Amino acid sequence: MPDVPFMELAPDWICEITSRSTASFDRVNKLPVYLKAGVAFAWLVDPTSRTIEALQKVKDHWTLIGNFPGDAPARIEPFEAHEFDLSTLWLEDG
Repeated sequence: MPDVPFMELAPDWICEITSRSTASFDRVNKLPVYLKAGVAFAWLVDPTSRTIEALQKVKDHWTLIGNFPGDAPARIEPFEAHEFDLSTLWLEDG
């Protein structure tokens, strides 16, 4: 890894874990920055609703790939070669 205070190369994929206090900021402030930087895929993981919203950069905007419920297996771009058991992501109540 380079010894620099920040990276200049955008990642291909980002994942934001949202909460009631950050969901709006993640969508309104962060997603446009990621888009401008050239990030190709973004996942918004909502632990409260137990869902993943997957987005893909298409030209100059985000396109919804899909909404994935937390109780089913899923293949989500850019990792569609791997099937995720989304139920393993969520903390059990109590």
